[in-house]
Amino acid sequence: MADMLLSYFREKQKHTQKEKVYPTQCPFCSVQCKMQLVEQTSVTRKSYRTVGLMNPTSKGRLCIKGLNAHQHTFHTDRITHPLLKKDGEFVEVSWDVALQYIAKNIHDIQNEHGKNAMSVYGSASITNEEAYLMGKFARVALQTKYIDYNGRLCMSAAASAGAQTFGMDRGLTNRLEEVMYAECIILAGTNIAECQPTIMPYFEQAKENGAFIIAIDPRETATTKLADLHLKLKPGTDAALANGLLKIIIDEKLMDKSFIENRSNGYAEVARHLEDLSLDEISEKTGIVRKDLYRAAVTFAKKATGMILTARGVEQQTDGSLAVRNFLNILIATGKIGKQGCGYGAITGQSNGQGAREHGQKADQLPGYRSIENDEHRTYIADVWGVEEPDLPRKGVSAFEMIQKMDQGEIKGLFLLCSNPIVSNPNARFVKKALKKLDFLVAVDLFMSETAKLADVILPTTSYLEDEGTMTNLEGRVTLREAAKSAPGEARHDWQIICDVAKALDKERFFSYSCAEDIFNELRLASKGGIADYSGITYNRLRGNEGILWPCPSEDHPGTGRLFEESFAHPNGKAVMVVVPNEPMIVKEKPCAEYPLYLTTGRVMAHYLTGVQTRKSSSLAARHFESFMEIHPETAKQMNITDQTLVRISSRRGSIVVRSKWTATIRKDTVFVPFHWDESQNVNRLVEDKLDPTCRMPGFKVSAVQVELLDSQS
Repeated sequence: MADMLLSYFREKQKHTQKEKVYPTQCPFCSVQCKMQLVEQTSVTRKSYRTVGLMNPTSKGRLCIKGLNAHQHTFHTDRITHPLLKKDGEFVEVSWDVALQYIAKNIHDIQNEHGKNAMSVYGSASITNEEAYLMGKFARVALQTKYIDYNGRLCMSAAASAGAQTFGMDRGLTNRLEEVMYAECIILAGTNIAECQPTIMPYFEQAKENGAFIIAIDPRETATTKLADLHLKLKPGTDAALANGLLKIIIDEKLMDKSFIENRSNGYAEVARHLEDLSLDEISEKTGIVRKDLYRAAVTFAKKATGMILTARGVEQQTDGSLAVRNFLNILIATGKIGKQGCGYGAITGQSNGQGAREHGQKADQLPGYRSIENDEHRTYIADVWGVEEPDLPRKGVSAFEMIQKMDQGEIKGLFLLCSNPIVSNPNARFVKKALKKLDFLVAVDLFMSETAKLADVILPTTSYLEDEGTMTNLEGRVTLREAAKSAPGEARHDWQIICDVAKALDKERFFSYSCAEDIFNELRLASKGGIADYSGITYNRLRGNEGILWPCPSEDHPGTGRLFEESFAHPNGKAVMVVVPNEPMIVKEKPCAEYPLYLTTGRVMAHYLTGVQTRKSSSLAARHFESFMEIHPETAKQMNITDQTLVRISSRRGSIVVRSKWTATIRKDTVFVPFHWDESQNVNRLVEDKLDPTCRMPGFKVSAVQVELLDSQS
């Protein structure tokens, strides 16, 4: 009888279940996988499952982060009302109270200290519309030159290298599908298998097609396991390694002379520079034997097609921009660009790392990749915005340099959108100290991040399920993510918040939008004729297909799948090769008696950026609930460090405590720590704050440290 009743109630429950579907796309990495969240409600509970949807980039695949993205959206810690700090504690207030408080403080700061006393710090995880508005907000509503964003810490080296070499920067010069046609692929400082796992099948297919894959990384990873040749170099020596490969290509006369002569400048100077370099010295410096250098160089040069892809391992260094340019030198010297199966890719990290850097969040930039120092560009954008050109501020400084100006007292206030600089920046203790000196800090966020805790006001924003707008993935493919769910509590979209603050500052006439599409239509006009031309892309077109690759200069243009087929984006149509020294202009730390090991940092598959969102997901947090340090067993034994033991890692800037993890997959002179944790496990406390002189990227990948058992100083 009991079994019959149980069966009856189960059957009844099944028929009373209601299903709701939320179409969306993943908020995490730059692949931007399309998906839908299915919510099932019964009389007793709600359950969720995520299903991948077909699109040209990820083909319906999802990784562990995408499958569990919704968990942070529904987390009880979501901020759903404006919060004002009173007597050191946050209290809920109305939007009117919060906005008037913000406006008063901004007016007070700028009246006393000048327009540039306010600053804006943006994000590469927001939509194109919101990134565009951030740039406009800084220059029109605040009239400050101080704006930059967290993408400076991610994509700036590759962006500057692409712009200087090719005349423009787009994540991939080809569609991802062309990876399958490359006969040789160099993966330099990129761990795609953990960071962008849904595109790994392209590389696996290339391998099945016979491609020779070369991986450059101090660690063995899930990505390097795919490689035919793994160059396990010393951290920080990527530029020198590229010099070695290029020298061999030229010495062995494996260049594409016709391509060099007709489509590039600078080759003669590069060749003369390489003549004076010693392969033995490069081998010693990089830790790669000559035999492997030759095998890599000759294989890449001799294959008919080939691609080079870089990521943070190469780029997050104080010579990251030049290191990338040196890999681009190899592409140009071998003529492997502008045709099928040949090209370059910067594997973007953040979800909108490409689009968010195109339309005005960078210190020196206006929409469409225009320059804020170019008078013609300034005049065009001033006309679009309805302001006078002289009223537009000039170039500011990079993200970390803004923090230095906070420490020095030049910047008094900060409007912070969806970023966590205390955890993401180098020399993190200094960053926290500098932010505490601010007279006023506004944070817009989903959660109480480590940085938001210091704010005077926190404004609640919407998640990926609730927000609307376009994103641009690592290919340069613009996609539309429409709002699938209503906002919780009193949370508002980032673009609405920017407009609300502008209105409180009496600048409503410049920010009177009713929806994200209104903003996008203005962005289209602002980008028209620029390098990143979106003018031919519309919401209707995006709804009717699966994304459009920019540049797209007219509504009947299909988008640009492959760049540089006939010419590069410089005025003369030629690419620029450049001399790259083995030793960077900004000296990197090297191991010494006191700090005998290299430290390098990176990601794990289950977490994203500073972990503010992914650590709110029980499924993701369970995979890595604490930070760790990879160390070679032989090195660990020499230091009396056992496996799975708490250790203290120290640099000249501070120390953290993590758990040891023995692995023979890392160099004996190197330890690795992921960067997704805060406070005493924040590895960026150990990283020095020297910057690349070209792109102002910090050198996250190379620090000198010592390691000891935690109880050795107890």
